[in-house]
Amino acid sequence: MRIDVIFDTICPWCYIGKRRLERALAQRPEISAEIRWRAFLLNPEMPASGVDRQTYLERKFGSAYRIQRILGAASLAAEAENIHFNFDLMERTPSSINSHRLIHLASLSGCQSEVVESVFDAYFVQGLDISDIDILCRLGADCGLDPLELRDYLLGAAGVAAIRTENAHIHRLGVSGIPCYFFNERYAVSGAQDVEILTRLLDIAREHEVETAAA
Repeated sequence: MRIDVIFDTICPWCYIGKRRLERALAQRPEISAEIRWRAFLLNPEMPASGVDRQTYLERKFGSAYRIQRILGAASLAAEAENIHFNFDLMERTPSSINSHRLIHLASLSGCQSEVVESVFDAYFVQGLDISDIDILCRLGADCGLDPLELRDYLLGAAGVAAIRTENAHIHRLGVSGIPCYFFNERYAVSGAQDVEILTRLLDIAREHEVETAAA
């Protein structure tokens, strides 16, 4: 089964959604899933250097009370998935393009999901700048990518246009909320859905596979 996950590396609910999808798949061991991580840019015009984190939050959410409520809800949901968000460690909100480029490169080496997990952990747990090439090279190397090839790739412009093109294509499909999951390019759901909903969609997609094969 092919599962396309539309996500951004700076979206906390996408990290939560990743863990929930993994739990859903663990409940369906008979399903062999190929997961493709597809880039969605929450801030396509973000400067390469990013912006001050507090300034970003105030512009996006407004009052301090609303920021605290939104981040608190994400943290609570994350704890249920054994993730401890450290929002207080984040000094800047980065551009996510370089991290998406890293993840795209990882797909060619069969370690895409591992790199996605590593990038999420670096940003949300360690509070690292995931637009920084040195940090991304270390994350990629830890997952088995060649560090010299990776550095050459990230220092250049390769993959930037592809990420922007994919982001534009996904928007044209009508996707506005992430994470968004596509099962076998036929069934879709948006949001960090509960495991029960994801397992039901896995069952529906699997049933369609069986019916198609029988026909």
